[in-house]
Amino acid sequence: MITTDQTVQTFLDFFGERGHELTPGGTLIPSPADPVLFTTSGMHPLTPYLMGRPHPLGRRLTGSQRCLRTTDLDEVGDDTHLTVFEMLGSWSLGDYGGSRSLRWGFELLRDGFGIDPGRMHVTVFGGDDHVEPDHESWRTWEELGVPVEPTTDENWWDNGPTGLCGPDSEIFVWTGDELPRGTPTSEERWVEVWNHVMMRYVRHPDGSLEPMRQPCIDTGMGLERLVRILQNTQSVFEIDILRPWLSTLSRIWGPLDERSLRLLSDHLRSSIVVLGDRVTPSPSGRGHILRRLIRRTLTTLWRDDPTRTLLDLPIELVDHTLGHFRQSVPSRDVRTLLLAEERKFDLLLQRGRKVLSHRRFSGPLTGDDYHYLHDTHGLPRDLVVYLTTDAER
Repeated sequence: MITTDQTVQTFLDFFGERGHELTPGGTLIPSPADPVLFTTSGMHPLTPYLMGRPHPLGRRLTGSQRCLRTTDLDEVGDDTHLTVFEMLGSWSLGDYGGSRSLRWGFELLRDGFGIDPGRMHVTVFGGDDHVEPDHESWRTWEELGVPVEPTTDENWWDNGPTGLCGPDSEIFVWTGDELPRGTPTSEERWVEVWNHVMMRYVRHPDGSLEPMRQPCIDTGMGLERLVRILQNTQSVFEIDILRPWLSTLSRIWGPLDERSLRLLSDHLRSSIVVLGDRVTPSPSGRGHILRRLIRRTLTTLWRDDPTRTLLDLPIELVDHTLGHFRQSVPSRDVRTLLLAEERKFDLLLQRGRKVLSHRRFSGPLTGDDYHYLHDTHGLPRDLVVYLTTDAER
């Protein structure tokens, strides 16, 4: 069975053999000029070069980038979503076009990773009132014998209301036990593994589209989702790099329901990676995201048993995660920061319970109550909701 590390190397070797230079990748922390808190995609660090600036490594690039997204926090615990994940990518900065990118993608999935083409399905941009269908991608897939489903919004990529945009083509793999059926938009067992974006336009504030002088190709493939398919597991949490989390946490803190166990594994692992990039908990910015992850961990951990503690977290799990992401922060320093945050949160909960015990808050809380608790006592609404729900239990 192919491992996660072998999967990464197979991907990078494939594109390296086709003239792609390896980008540094790595840290979750964007450049100082970037307004976002964390790197959210593989193409994120390459935005200036996709816009036309010459890249020092050339016009064909590949790499593996760790990413963090908080937009899907409520989805964490299902079979596919993670807060910190890795994105494999390949890029053409005005070099080759979409057809070559799709053909290479098909070749790598079929020959490099051994995925049966009969388990593949793709979607392409089917056109709208402003842009015609992506005929090139559609024709390429038909020539390769892969079934195509056209869509509109689902296959139009953009980076916001203005800026780079264009049609994309997504490759799906069937994960059901029986023969494939339906299409990616009608059957959830078709799982997306790779998106090929044809960056052809720049959208201006008035909504108009200007063709790019140097069209680019940006592909992104979620590593953990791919490995789930290659290792034939039910979810991303059962692949080789995440399986130790489930087995260890269920041993030290069991019994836990499956979704809670997955959330704890994800949020603790993500917190370790963020700490490994030298972010520390704080009331704002990146530190606030980290604090939120740790506190969501603790509220889940204490929901059924308030005696559980991060003191029980084996240092081996911290070592395993930092080692996988090639981070040099000492694991004991990371563990010390986690425990310090646990103590701070416990004190905050104690203070919150004392404040909420006042008869003023004996009935249903109003909007004014929430404002008062936040502004006067530093108790955010989600924490107050947690404490009141906990008291009702």
